[in-house]
Amino acid sequence: MYPTINTVKTTGLFRAVSRAAPLLFLLLLSSCGESTDTSTTTPEAESAMTDERGPNNGILLRDDDFVLELAIFETGVPPEYRAWATVNNQPVDPDELDLNVQLTRLGGVVDDIDFVPTGDALRGDMVIYEPHSFSVSVTASYDGNTYRWSYDSFEGRTRIEPAVAEALGIETDIAGPAVIEETIPVYGRIVANSDAVSNVTARFDGKIETVAVALGDYVNAGETLATIESNQSLTSFELLAPISGLITARNASGGESTAGRALFTITDTSTVWADLAVFPADLPRINIGERVYINTPLTETSITGTIARILPETAANQAVTARVVLDNSDGVLRAGTWVQAEINVAEHEVPLAVRREGLQAFRDFTVVYAQIGDQFEVRMLDLGRQSEEWVEVLGGLEPGTRYVTENSYILKADVEKSGASHDH
Repeated sequence: MYPTINTVKTTGLFRAVSRAAPLLFLLLLSSCGESTDTSTTTPEAESAMTDERGPNNGILLRDDDFVLELAIFETGVPPEYRAWATVNNQPVDPDELDLNVQLTRLGGVVDDIDFVPTGDALRGDMVIYEPHSFSVSVTASYDGNTYRWSYDSFEGRTRIEPAVAEALGIETDIAGPAVIEETIPVYGRIVANSDAVSNVTARFDGKIETVAVALGDYVNAGETLATIESNQSLTSFELLAPISGLITARNASGGESTAGRALFTITDTSTVWADLAVFPADLPRINIGERVYINTPLTETSITGTIARILPETAANQAVTARVVLDNSDGVLRAGTWVQAEINVAEHEVPLAVRREGLQAFRDFTVVYAQIGDQFEVRMLDLGRQSEEWVEVLGGLEPGTRYVTENSYILKADVEKSGASHDH
Protein backbone atom coordinates (compact mmCIF):
# COMPACT_ATOMS: atom_id res chain seq x y z
CA MET A 1 0.00 0.00 0.00
CA TYR A 2 1.33 3.44 -0.90
CA PRO A 3 1.55 6.08 1.84
CA THR A 4 -1.83 7.76 2.22
CA ILE A 5 -3.77 9.75 4.74
CA ASN A 6 -5.50 7.92 7.58
CA THR A 7 -3.94 4.50 7.29
CA VAL A 8 -4.90 3.65 10.88
CA LYS A 9 -7.85 1.28 10.70
CA THR A 10 -9.46 -1.26 12.99
CA THR A 11 -12.02 -2.92 10.74
CA GLY A 12 -10.14 -6.23 10.78
CA LEU A 13 -11.18 -6.81 14.38
CA PHE A 14 -14.55 -8.18 13.28
CA ARG A 15 -12.88 -11.20 11.72
CA ALA A 16 -10.30 -11.64 14.46
CA VAL A 17 -12.96 -12.16 17.12
CA SER A 18 -15.67 -13.98 15.18
CA ARG A 19 -16.11 -16.32 18.10
CA ALA A 20 -16.79 -13.52 20.58
CA ALA A 21 -20.08 -12.87 22.30
CA PRO A 22 -22.76 -10.55 20.80
CA LEU A 23 -21.94 -7.86 23.34
CA LEU A 24 -18.37 -7.82 22.08
CA PHE A 25 -19.59 -7.30 18.53
CA LEU A 26 -21.62 -4.30 19.71
CA LEU A 27 -18.51 -2.82 21.28
CA LEU A 28 -16.54 -3.36 18.09
CA LEU A 29 -19.33 -1.89 15.98
CA SER A 30 -19.30 1.30 18.03
CA SER A 31 -15.53 1.79 17.98
CA CYS A 32 -13.85 0.11 15.03
CA GLY A 33 -15.45 2.02 12.23
CA GLU A 34 -13.85 5.28 13.28
CA SER A 35 -10.72 6.57 11.62
CA THR A 36 -8.46 9.13 13.21
CA ASP A 37 -6.83 11.80 11.03
CA THR A 38 -3.35 12.29 12.44
CA SER A 39 -2.02 13.86 9.23
CA THR A 40 -0.83 17.42 8.91
CA THR A 41 -1.15 17.32 5.13
CA THR A 42 -2.17 20.62 3.61
CA PRO A 43 -4.91 20.57 0.96
CA GLU A 44 -2.36 21.56 -1.65
CA ALA A 45 0.04 18.78 -0.69
CA GLU A 46 -2.74 16.21 -0.44
CA SER A 47 -3.94 17.00 -3.92
CA ALA A 48 -0.36 16.70 -5.17
CA MET A 49 0.01 13.14 -3.85
CA THR A 50 -0.92 10.18 -6.00
CA ASP A 51 -0.28 6.47 -6.06
CA GLU A 52 2.01 7.07 -9.01
CA ARG A 53 5.54 5.77 -8.58
CA GLY A 54 8.69 7.30 -9.97
CA PRO A 55 11.42 5.58 -11.99
CA ASN A 56 13.16 4.62 -8.72
CA ASN A 57 9.91 3.21 -7.24
CA GLY A 58 9.65 6.18 -4.89
CA ILE A 59 6.60 8.22 -3.97
CA LEU A 60 6.10 11.29 -6.18
CA LEU A 61 5.45 14.67 -4.55
CA ARG A 62 4.32 17.38 -6.97
CA ASP A 63 3.99 21.13 -6.80
CA ASP A 64 3.19 22.54 -10.24
CA ASP A 65 6.14 21.67 -12.47
CA PHE A 66 8.42 20.71 -9.54
CA VAL A 67 8.40 16.97 -8.77
CA LEU A 68 10.29 15.23 -5.96
CA GLU A 69 10.70 11.46 -5.88
CA LEU A 70 11.38 10.10 -2.37
CA ALA A 71 12.27 6.44 -1.85
CA ILE A 72 13.61 4.21 0.91
CA PHE A 73 16.70 2.58 -0.56
CA GLU A 74 18.08 -0.61 1.01
CA THR A 75 19.89 -2.51 -1.70
CA GLY A 76 23.23 -3.51 -0.18
CA VAL A 77 22.96 -0.87 2.56
CA PRO A 78 20.84 -0.30 5.68
CA PRO A 79 17.55 1.44 4.82
CA GLU A 80 18.04 5.12 3.94
CA TYR A 81 16.25 7.80 1.98
CA ARG A 82 17.20 8.68 -1.59
CA ALA A 83 15.62 11.59 -3.48
CA TRP A 84 15.52 12.84 -7.05
CA ALA A 85 13.94 16.07 -8.35
CA THR A 86 12.82 17.35 -11.73
CA VAL A 87 11.50 20.65 -13.08
CA ASN A 88 9.50 20.48 -16.27
CA ASN A 89 10.64 16.84 -16.55
CA GLN A 90 14.29 17.89 -16.50
CA PRO A 91 16.61 16.55 -13.75
CA VAL A 92 17.61 18.95 -10.99
CA ASP A 93 21.28 19.04 -10.05
CA PRO A 94 21.47 17.54 -6.51
CA ASP A 95 24.02 20.23 -5.55
CA GLU A 96 21.38 22.90 -6.15
CA LEU A 97 18.66 21.29 -4.01
CA ASP A 98 18.31 21.52 -0.22
CA LEU A 99 16.14 18.79 1.29
CA ASN A 100 15.01 17.92 4.81
CA VAL A 101 12.67 15.13 5.91
CA GLN A 102 11.24 14.78 9.41
CA LEU A 103 9.72 11.46 10.49
CA THR A 104 7.41 11.64 13.50
CA ARG A 105 7.00 8.18 15.01
CA LEU A 106 4.36 6.86 17.37
CA GLY A 107 5.15 8.32 20.78
CA GLY A 108 6.49 11.60 19.42
CA VAL A 109 10.06 10.61 18.51
CA VAL A 110 11.23 12.71 15.54
CA ASP A 111 13.96 11.63 13.11
CA ASP A 112 15.44 14.75 11.48
CA ILE A 113 17.09 13.81 8.19
CA ASP A 114 19.24 16.05 6.04
CA PHE A 115 20.46 15.08 2.59
CA VAL A 116 23.78 15.24 0.76
CA PRO A 117 24.43 14.86 -2.98
CA THR A 118 25.38 11.34 -4.09
CA GLY A 119 25.75 10.92 -7.85
CA ASP A 120 22.48 11.93 -9.47
CA ALA A 121 20.54 11.72 -6.19
CA LEU A 122 20.33 13.11 -2.70
CA ARG A 123 21.11 10.68 0.10
CA GLY A 124 19.67 10.85 3.63
CA ASP A 125 22.17 11.09 6.46
CA MET A 126 20.64 8.50 8.81
CA VAL A 127 19.35 4.94 8.78
CA ILE A 128 15.57 4.54 8.60
CA TYR A 129 15.10 1.90 11.28
CA GLU A 130 12.12 -0.41 11.48
CA PRO A 131 9.23 -0.11 11.60
CA HIS A 132 8.88 2.21 8.63
CA SER A 133 5.81 3.77 10.22
CA PHE A 134 5.67 7.52 10.68
CA SER A 135 4.19 10.86 9.66
CA VAL A 136 6.43 12.43 7.04
CA SER A 137 7.17 16.15 6.64
CA VAL A 138 9.21 17.13 3.58
CA THR A 139 10.81 20.53 2.93
CA ALA A 140 12.65 21.16 -0.34
CA SER A 141 14.34 24.40 -1.41
CA TYR A 142 15.33 25.03 -5.02
CA ASP A 143 15.97 28.13 -7.10
CA GLY A 144 14.63 30.48 -4.42
CA ASN A 145 11.40 28.49 -3.89
CA THR A 146 10.42 26.34 -0.91
CA TYR A 147 8.15 23.31 -1.29
CA ARG A 148 6.47 21.46 1.57
CA TRP A 149 4.54 18.20 1.79
CA SER A 150 3.20 16.19 4.73
CA TYR A 151 1.71 12.72 4.67
CA ASP A 152 1.35 9.57 6.77
CA SER A 153 3.15 6.35 5.95
CA PHE A 154 2.05 3.78 8.52
CA GLU A 155 2.68 0.05 8.77
CA GLY A 156 1.92 -2.45 11.50
CA ARG A 157 -0.15 0.10 13.39
CA THR A 158 -3.73 -0.01 14.64
CA ARG A 159 -5.97 1.80 17.09
CA ILE A 160 -8.24 0.07 19.60
CA GLU A 161 -10.37 1.88 22.14
CA PRO A 162 -9.55 0.91 25.76
CA ALA A 163 -13.01 -0.54 26.42
CA VAL A 164 -12.73 -2.75 23.35
CA ALA A 165 -9.20 -3.84 24.27
CA GLU A 166 -10.43 -4.85 27.71
CA ALA A 167 -13.38 -6.75 26.27
CA LEU A 168 -11.04 -8.59 23.91
CA GLY A 169 -8.82 -9.67 26.80
CA ILE A 170 -5.79 -7.78 25.49
CA GLU A 171 -3.22 -7.61 28.30
CA THR A 172 0.13 -5.83 28.45
CA ASP A 173 3.40 -5.87 30.35
CA ILE A 174 6.48 -3.66 30.63
CA ALA A 175 9.63 -4.82 28.84
CA GLY A 176 12.51 -5.10 31.27
CA PRO A 177 15.01 -7.47 32.90
CA ALA A 178 14.26 -11.16 33.37
CA VAL A 179 15.90 -14.46 34.22
CA ILE A 180 16.26 -16.76 31.21
CA GLU A 181 16.42 -20.42 32.16
CA GLU A 182 18.59 -22.63 29.97
CA THR A 183 17.02 -26.07 29.67
CA ILE A 184 17.70 -29.46 28.11
CA PRO A 185 14.73 -31.26 26.50
CA VAL A 186 14.22 -34.89 27.52
CA TYR A 187 11.55 -37.57 27.32
CA GLY A 188 10.32 -40.11 29.83
CA ARG A 189 7.28 -41.71 31.40
CA ILE A 190 5.28 -41.75 34.60
CA VAL A 191 5.91 -44.80 36.81
CA ALA A 192 4.51 -45.84 40.15
CA ASN A 193 6.44 -44.81 43.22
CA SER A 194 7.77 -48.19 44.38
CA ASP A 195 8.66 -46.64 47.73
CA ALA A 196 4.92 -46.22 48.32
CA VAL A 197 3.78 -49.77 47.47
CA SER A 198 2.57 -52.25 50.08
CA ASN A 199 2.13 -55.98 49.43
CA VAL A 200 -0.46 -57.14 51.96
CA THR A 201 -0.32 -60.68 53.41
CA ALA A 202 -2.37 -62.31 56.16
CA ARG A 203 -0.72 -62.42 59.59
CA PHE A 204 -2.06 -65.97 60.04
CA ASP A 205 -2.78 -68.41 57.27
CA GLY A 206 -6.35 -69.51 56.86
CA LYS A 207 -9.37 -69.58 54.59
CA ILE A 208 -10.57 -66.39 52.95
CA GLU A 209 -14.19 -65.90 53.91
CA THR A 210 -15.01 -62.58 52.20
CA VAL A 211 -13.23 -60.01 50.03
CA ALA A 212 -14.33 -56.39 50.48
CA VAL A 213 -12.44 -54.65 47.67
CA ALA A 214 -11.95 -54.97 43.92
CA LEU A 215 -9.04 -54.21 41.64
CA GLY A 216 -8.78 -50.44 41.13
CA ASP A 217 -10.64 -49.50 44.32
CA TYR A 218 -9.24 -46.73 46.49
CA VAL A 219 -8.89 -47.66 50.16
CA ASN A 220 -7.97 -45.72 53.25
CA ALA A 221 -5.47 -46.95 55.81
CA GLY A 222 -7.29 -49.19 58.32
CA GLU A 223 -10.06 -50.14 55.91
CA THR A 224 -11.09 -53.83 55.76
CA LEU A 225 -9.77 -55.70 52.73
CA ALA A 226 -10.94 -59.23 53.57
CA THR A 227 -12.15 -61.48 56.37
CA ILE A 228 -10.07 -64.63 57.05
CA GLU A 229 -10.70 -67.67 59.28
CA SER A 230 -7.44 -68.59 61.03
CA ASN A 231 -6.25 -72.19 60.67
CA GLN A 232 -4.82 -72.05 64.19
CA SER A 233 -7.63 -70.51 66.22
CA LEU A 234 -10.52 -71.19 63.85
CA THR A 235 -11.66 -67.64 64.57
CA SER A 236 -12.18 -64.91 61.98
CA PHE A 237 -10.09 -61.77 61.76
CA GLU A 238 -10.11 -58.74 59.45
CA LEU A 239 -7.22 -58.04 57.08
CA LEU A 240 -6.75 -54.24 57.16
CA ALA A 241 -5.13 -51.87 54.67
CA PRO A 242 -1.76 -50.70 56.07
CA ILE A 243 -1.69 -47.59 53.83
CA SER A 244 -4.07 -45.52 51.75
CA GLY A 245 -3.99 -46.01 48.00
CA LEU A 246 -5.25 -47.93 45.00
CA ILE A 247 -5.68 -51.70 44.86
CA THR A 248 -3.28 -52.40 42.00
CA ALA A 249 -3.23 -56.19 42.42
CA ARG A 250 -5.72 -58.62 43.98
CA ASN A 251 -4.87 -62.27 44.49
CA ALA A 252 -7.69 -63.24 46.82
CA SER A 253 -11.13 -64.80 46.37
CA GLY A 254 -13.65 -66.18 48.83
CA GLY A 255 -13.03 -69.79 49.85
CA GLU A 256 -9.34 -69.81 48.92
CA SER A 257 -6.47 -70.49 51.30
CA THR A 258 -4.09 -67.63 51.99
CA ALA A 259 -1.07 -69.94 51.67
CA GLY A 260 1.35 -67.25 52.77
CA ARG A 261 1.03 -65.28 49.55
CA ALA A 262 0.49 -61.54 49.02
CA LEU A 263 -3.26 -61.13 48.75
CA PHE A 264 -3.36 -57.45 47.76
CA THR A 265 -1.00 -54.78 46.47
CA ILE A 266 -1.81 -51.23 47.51
CA THR A 267 -0.09 -48.34 45.73
CA ASP A 268 -0.11 -44.89 47.27
CA THR A 269 -0.64 -42.71 44.17
CA SER A 270 -0.38 -39.38 45.99
CA THR A 271 3.12 -39.25 44.55
CA VAL A 272 4.48 -40.76 41.33
CA TRP A 273 7.83 -40.81 39.60
CA ALA A 274 8.75 -39.31 36.27
CA ASP A 275 11.67 -41.33 34.93
CA LEU A 276 13.46 -39.17 32.37
CA ALA A 277 16.01 -40.44 29.84
CA VAL A 278 19.20 -38.34 29.83
CA PHE A 279 21.75 -39.07 27.14
CA PRO A 280 25.51 -39.15 27.81
CA ALA A 281 26.28 -35.80 26.14
CA ASP A 282 23.93 -33.99 28.56
CA LEU A 283 24.70 -35.99 31.69
CA PRO A 284 27.58 -33.77 32.95
CA ARG A 285 25.15 -30.83 33.17
CA ILE A 286 22.49 -32.71 35.14
CA ASN A 287 22.55 -32.63 38.94
CA ILE A 288 20.31 -33.77 41.76
CA GLY A 289 18.05 -30.91 42.80
CA GLU A 290 17.77 -29.38 39.31
CA ARG A 291 14.34 -27.94 38.53
CA VAL A 292 12.31 -29.80 35.89
CA TYR A 293 9.23 -28.76 33.92
CA ILE A 294 7.14 -31.73 32.80
CA ASN A 295 4.38 -31.71 30.19
CA THR A 296 1.92 -34.57 29.93
CA PRO A 297 -1.22 -35.16 27.85
CA LEU A 298 -3.10 -35.47 31.15
CA THR A 299 -2.51 -31.91 32.38
CA GLU A 300 -3.16 -28.51 30.79
CA THR A 301 -0.09 -26.84 32.28
CA SER A 302 3.43 -28.02 32.97
CA ILE A 303 4.25 -29.64 36.30
CA THR A 304 7.29 -28.48 38.23
CA GLY A 305 9.50 -30.86 40.17
CA THR A 306 13.14 -31.49 41.02
CA ILE A 307 15.51 -34.34 40.26
CA ALA A 308 15.56 -36.58 43.33
CA ARG A 309 17.81 -39.34 42.04
CA ILE A 310 20.07 -40.21 39.12
CA LEU A 311 20.05 -43.98 38.69
CA PRO A 312 23.40 -45.74 38.29
CA GLU A 313 22.31 -48.07 35.49
CA THR A 314 22.59 -47.29 31.79
CA ALA A 315 19.68 -48.37 29.60
CA ALA A 316 20.01 -50.25 26.33
CA ASN A 317 19.83 -46.95 24.43
CA GLN A 318 22.71 -45.64 26.60
CA ALA A 319 20.45 -43.20 28.43
CA VAL A 320 20.65 -42.69 32.19
CA THR A 321 17.45 -42.24 34.19
CA ALA A 322 16.89 -39.02 36.12
CA ARG A 323 14.02 -39.55 38.54
CA VAL A 324 11.63 -36.80 39.59
CA VAL A 325 9.11 -37.22 42.41
CA LEU A 326 5.80 -35.58 41.50
CA ASP A 327 2.84 -34.68 43.65
CA ASN A 328 -0.24 -36.55 42.45
CA SER A 329 -2.69 -35.81 45.23
CA ASP A 330 -5.39 -35.13 42.64
CA GLY A 331 -4.79 -38.53 41.03
CA VAL A 332 -4.47 -37.13 37.50
CA LEU A 333 -1.09 -38.66 36.66
CA ARG A 334 -1.21 -42.30 35.61
CA ALA A 335 1.65 -44.76 35.47
CA GLY A 336 2.75 -45.57 31.93
CA THR A 337 2.04 -42.10 30.50
CA TRP A 338 4.80 -40.73 28.25
CA VAL A 339 5.96 -37.20 29.04
CA GLN A 340 8.14 -34.42 27.66
CA ALA A 341 10.28 -32.42 30.05
CA GLU A 342 12.76 -29.55 30.25
CA ILE A 343 15.59 -29.81 32.79
CA ASN A 344 16.87 -26.44 33.99
CA VAL A 345 20.68 -26.46 33.79
CA ALA A 346 21.52 -22.72 34.01
CA GLU A 347 19.99 -19.30 34.63
CA HIS A 348 20.98 -16.07 32.89
CA GLU A 349 19.98 -12.59 34.05
CA VAL A 350 19.32 -10.43 30.97
CA PRO A 351 18.64 -6.67 30.93
CA LEU A 352 15.73 -6.82 28.50
CA ALA A 353 13.23 -9.57 27.74
CA VAL A 354 9.62 -10.06 26.67
CA ARG A 355 7.16 -12.82 27.35
CA ARG A 356 7.13 -15.50 24.67
CA GLU A 357 3.33 -15.45 24.46
CA GLY A 358 3.44 -11.88 23.07
CA LEU A 359 5.53 -12.75 19.99
CA GLN A 360 3.97 -12.59 16.53
CA ALA A 361 5.21 -12.81 12.95
CA PHE A 362 5.16 -9.67 10.78
CA ARG A 363 6.66 -9.82 7.29
CA ASP A 364 10.04 -11.52 7.84
CA PHE A 365 10.32 -10.33 11.44
CA THR A 366 9.41 -11.54 14.90
CA VAL A 367 7.61 -8.69 16.64
CA VAL A 368 5.72 -7.57 19.68
CA TYR A 369 3.03 -4.88 19.62
CA ALA A 370 4.04 -1.79 21.58
CA GLN A 371 1.20 0.18 23.18
CA ILE A 372 1.19 3.97 23.23
CA GLY A 373 -2.14 5.34 24.39
CA ASP A 374 -4.87 3.59 22.43
CA GLN A 375 -2.56 2.80 19.52
CA PHE A 376 -0.50 -0.35 18.97
CA GLU A 377 2.44 -0.76 16.62
CA VAL A 378 4.90 -3.51 15.74
CA ARG A 379 8.43 -3.52 17.11
CA MET A 380 10.84 -5.72 15.14
CA LEU A 381 13.00 -7.68 17.56
CA ASP A 382 16.53 -9.01 17.51
CA LEU A 383 16.26 -12.02 19.81
CA GLY A 384 18.76 -13.84 22.00
CA ARG A 385 18.38 -16.62 24.54
CA GLN A 386 14.96 -18.12 25.11
CA SER A 387 13.11 -20.06 27.78
CA GLU A 388 9.61 -21.45 28.01
CA GLU A 389 8.34 -18.10 29.35
CA TRP A 390 10.86 -15.40 28.34
CA VAL A 391 12.82 -14.32 25.26
CA GLU A 392 15.87 -12.06 25.50
CA VAL A 393 15.70 -8.89 23.37
CA LEU A 394 19.01 -7.72 21.90
CA GLY A 395 17.57 -4.88 19.83
CA GLY A 396 14.45 -3.29 18.39
CA LEU A 397 12.71 -2.43 21.66
CA GLU A 398 13.36 0.24 24.25
CA PRO A 399 13.43 -0.82 27.93
CA GLY A 400 10.27 0.25 29.70
CA THR A 401 8.07 -0.14 26.61
CA ARG A 402 4.57 -1.39 27.32
CA TYR A 403 3.78 -4.26 24.96
CA VAL A 404 0.96 -6.73 24.42
CA THR A 405 1.23 -10.17 25.98
CA GLU A 406 -2.21 -11.80 25.99
CA ASN A 407 -4.19 -12.06 22.73
CA SER A 408 -1.66 -10.25 20.57
CA TYR A 409 -2.92 -12.33 17.63
CA ILE A 410 -5.96 -10.02 17.54
CA LEU A 411 -3.71 -7.06 16.74
CA LYS A 412 -1.91 -9.06 14.07
CA ALA A 413 -5.23 -9.93 12.42
CA ASP A 414 -6.39 -6.32 12.55
CA VAL A 415 -3.16 -4.99 11.05
CA GLU A 416 -3.28 -7.56 8.26
CA LYS A 417 -6.90 -6.73 7.45
CA SER A 418 -6.26 -2.98 7.53
CA GLY A 419 -3.69 -3.28 4.76
CA ALA A 420 -1.09 -1.12 6.52
CA SER A 421 1.91 -2.56 4.70
CA HIS A 422 5.58 -1.88 4.10
CA ASP A 423 6.44 1.05 1.85
CA HIS A 424 9.65 1.26 -0.12
